[in-house]
Amino acid sequence: MHYEDSQVEIYKTVVGPMDNNVYIVRCKVTGDAVLVDAANEHEQLLELCRTFGVRRVIETHGHWDHIQAVPQLRDAGYDVAVTAEDAAMLPSYDSLLEDDTVLEIGRLRLRTILTPGHTPGSMCFVIEGSPVLLAGDTLFPGGPGNTKFAGGSFPTIIESIERRLFVPFSADTIVMPGHGNDTTIGNERPHLDEWVARGW
Repeated sequence: MHYEDSQVEIYKTVVGPMDNNVYIVRCKVTGDAVLVDAANEHEQLLELCRTFGVRRVIETHGHWDHIQAVPQLRDAGYDVAVTAEDAAMLPSYDSLLEDDTVLEIGRLRLRTILTPGHTPGSMCFVIEGSPVLLAGDTLFPGGPGNTKFAGGSFPTIIESIERRLFVPFSADTIVMPGHGNDTTIGNERPHLDEWVARGW
């Protein structure tokens, strides 16, 4: 168990050569769950999906290290969703994620937040009613994700973080990134000007 409150359980596993974080977000009332980022080690992910009642896979973005288990999970019958902007990066997918919509996971409500910059279609997910932001590679402890890959944009990711993450979310919001340890909005917000000055 990585995180728990009255409505949600979040399980985390680390997979693959890039030490990707994979999260399972599970409704405590119904037992329904979603897997965030089918990164690698598909046999382990399939076992977790069966164990925790996963109904769907949602991708934070389309970079290769976050999608390597997508074909096997699709073959096992799981719907895989990604943004339209990143869809071409995946070998296959089933549905598209749109900005500012609600995904219902049992009684949980996950709101989508398009945060381009790391990739054109990078997306974060916030659990309504819980202080949790699943940030993918948009925001890490110590700064934004790398924007030097194809389609990346440093000014865009900075705007995304400032306007769409730092403005609406409280300081105690837990940020669960695509790699590494958790942080909070409060820990990261004071360093925005430093990141801009560095021009990462």
